[in-house]
Amino acid sequence: MRFLKLKEVMQKIALSRSAIYRKMNDNNFPQSINLGDRAVALVDSEIDDWMEVCLGKRGIRK
Repeated sequence: MRFLKLKEVMQKIALSRSAIYRKMNDNNFPQSINLGDRAVALVDSEIDDWMEVCLGKRGIRK
């Protein structure tokens, strides 16, 4: 298991910070984990799973 900082997630999925937080608020994206007072991260495998679901909706399999 690996934690990704928000900046890494933004690069991985090509969405902006605000788009990611909007999806989190709508429960359409993995939730962040608080690592400290000013640090949050997301679980890499959860991001991969979310990407698979997005591809599945289009009928694309890896």
